[in-house]
Amino acid sequence: MSPSFVLPPIHDNKDGSWGPSSTSVPTQFQDIPYSPYSKSEKLGRFADWTEGDGSRSLAATGGAARSANRAGAGRGRAGVEAGGANAFAYFHVEDESSFSLVDSKATAPGARRGVNRGRGLPRQGGPSGRGGAGGRYGTQANRGRRPGATGRGGWKEWEKVNRSRESSVPIQPDWSMLEEIDFPRLAKLRLDVDLEEPKTVGTFGQVFAYDRTFDRITPKTERPLNILDRVRYNTTTSDDPIIQDLASKGVAKAYATDTILSWLMCCTRSVYPWDVIITHEGGKVFFDKRDGGPFDFITVNENAADPPMETDKEKDSINSPGSLSLEATFIDQHFSFQAVEEKTSFKFQRPNPFTSPEDREPLASCGYRYRVFDLGIDEEDEFTIAVRTQVEAFIPGANPKAAPQLVALRTLNEFDSKAPGAGGAPEWRSKLDTQRGAVVATEWKNNSFKLSKYAVQSVLAGADVIKIGYVSRVNPRENSRHATLTTATMRPSDFVSQLNVSLSNGWGIVRMIADKVLGMPEGKYLLIKDPNKSIIRLYSVPATALVGEEEPEIPEEDEGAE
Repeated sequence: MSPSFVLPPIHDNKDGSWGPSSTSVPTQFQDIPYSPYSKSEKLGRFADWTEGDGSRSLAATGGAARSANRAGAGRGRAGVEAGGANAFAYFHVEDESSFSLVDSKATAPGARRGVNRGRGLPRQGGPSGRGGAGGRYGTQANRGRRPGATGRGGWKEWEKVNRSRESSVPIQPDWSMLEEIDFPRLAKLRLDVDLEEPKTVGTFGQVFAYDRTFDRITPKTERPLNILDRVRYNTTTSDDPIIQDLASKGVAKAYATDTILSWLMCCTRSVYPWDVIITHEGGKVFFDKRDGGPFDFITVNENAADPPMETDKEKDSINSPGSLSLEATFIDQHFSFQAVEEKTSFKFQRPNPFTSPEDREPLASCGYRYRVFDLGIDEEDEFTIAVRTQVEAFIPGANPKAAPQLVALRTLNEFDSKAPGAGGAPEWRSKLDTQRGAVVATEWKNNSFKLSKYAVQSVLAGADVIKIGYVSRVNPRENSRHATLTTATMRPSDFVSQLNVSLSNGWGIVRMIADKVLGMPEGKYLLIKDPNKSIIRLYSVPATALVGEEEPEIPEEDEGAE
């Protein structure tokens, strides 16, 4: 016999409202309370099985029961109207009566340490019971943190500037990327080069004697940085007439300046974007820079944990990266002009190759040394690179017959120790005498790439001494007046060791790049550092690319303010 189902009678709601009608409730449902609700509201409990016989067990007094009951009461309260709410409401009478507050006072520091009483989390400097500072909401120090988080808990995260930078050169659609190399791969390259036997193929220009009074300057006897009208040439590799002559004679396979070569050798420490133009022509490689590009300026705090950033609010600020770079370049040039005695000079073999007899402007103290380095892997591998290096001064020998010591002059500058991007640098005027090591260590950390280039340039030039001037603003809020606070002296080889610069790694990077370009068809290539990643990319570009770019004018407000 098949089962049957009889449909029960259905009572329609004649009132037109939701739910059973108040006038036509079936007899068996007349004594059961009903809580009206809206469709848009969430239901709490649609049935309470603890109310079946009119009594309720109150034995559950554990923490789990209280937590569940509190959560249920909070959710069920919404949408419950007067009348039917009592049947579904939760009463805390018995539950609360079983709880007793242990302590409501803040524990004195160091008192009752290690004792955990009451309920909830263990006490951390205060009561952990309900209503205490260490209970439900945690201690004030930990309030607002994620579980297990440490530190400031994201303090002022919204004020942090987006650290994305733009490429030094806009990538064009007709450029084709040939190679992409990350810095960890570059750091593994090695090539040992004998720096004791480079061949000097020519020396040009003249240098003045270094002013020894700069070695006795202290923060208490600071010397103002004067503005001197001198001319120093910074010609790129392909436009150098001496390099053109050496290339026609086939002296080397690769040609570069010390600025470009040191940049490539230390590129794994770079953070800001940069680019190098590489030309493969006649079986030779030429490394060039763009006029007005990154190679013509000096960066400030590039390696700091929080380097200076250019925002719309601080675009024209004196502490923006562009303004600081111009200021650092201005300081470096005029320090080298001032730190020499023009009454005593040392002339190299030939005059300055970039000037003519018609030029009447006084030349700066600068000597050019063209040197050839052997980058061959073995005796059968003939690979040499010709480099134009420069020195800025000399120190006379103990006697007239003694050879003079060649000096490289460089600077570090302080802008504002309290400004964003200062990198935690201490105030120089008060710390250079008492905590000189802390000042030097901070500068090595914040300007690792710049100082590494200084060291490598002095080694390439064969300088005997490198002098680094510490130059600071007279007023931190004004970038037109500066003063030299002190001068540090060191030997280039010791400087390289202190900075932990690997020359063999630098030579390996240069040789690898040159080999890749020589293995490609003759033409023009561009090596670009990614603006936001530790990656370099090699592009093949048309011969007309990056030609005819005008050099940006440097504001002359500094000279007018002096």
